Amino acid sequence: MPLRIHSIALGFDQCYVVQSDGIIAIDAGAPGKGRKFAKELKTAGIKPEDIKLILITHGHWDHVGSAREIRELTGAAIAMHDCDAHWLEESLKPLSPGITPWGRLFTSVMKRFMPLIHIPGTDVDLRLGDEDFPLYEFGIPGSVIHTPGHTYGSMSVMLDSGEVFVGDLAMNKFPLRLTPGLPIFAIDESKVMDSWRLLLDRGARTVYPAHGKPFSVEIMRKALSKTET
Repeated sequence: MPLRIHSIALGFDQCYVVQSDGIIAIDAGAPGKGRKFAKELKTAGIKPEDIKLILITHGHWDHVGSAREIRELTGAAIAMHDCDAHWLEESLKPLSPGITPWGRLFTSVMKRFMPLIHIPGTDVDLRLGDEDFPLYEFGIPGSVIHTPGHTYGSMSVMLDSGEVFVGDLAMNKFPLRLTPGLPIFAIDESKVMDSWRLLLDRGARTVYPAHGKPFSVEIMRKALSKTET
């Protein structure tokens, strides 16, 4: 079956449903968005039960918030990196520190709102490690790659055709960024750069961020080169 990519806004995040011989979901948005997810699936002509995997790129609240609702809707397994999995299971709400002046200000503002946010905790079925996790058994031509930096457990989904779903390893949406580029928050900025070198070496062509529209990986190549001069 030809590859199809469905972008679904669940709060401030873009989640993705990738459809080929099988169907997976990438990220689960903010809390309370299960009904919106179900509505978007219906519009796309996808039966919820046909989704077999929910891949969470990392454990921040705006990526795991509706994971339990979406799992209950679809019956799919939830996969996360082992470093971040306990955040969802224990309803934790950590924030990565800002690594730009705007990022540091944004983080300080977000901390004031975090007590108002509740994450419905749920079990993680597949705790992934640092090695690649092939998706062929789920009918998707690609793999999950460990790409730490934004968090230690950040992962990206790389398709064989070059599309890469990076979570918050890149950003392209106001007020986070005015133009596509590197994240403004990271637990380890040097690992962000290493992860991007890995994705470039692996043949990434089009970047699908969790915040904003897709863009050419050449933008990230240029951003990375500026940090090396």
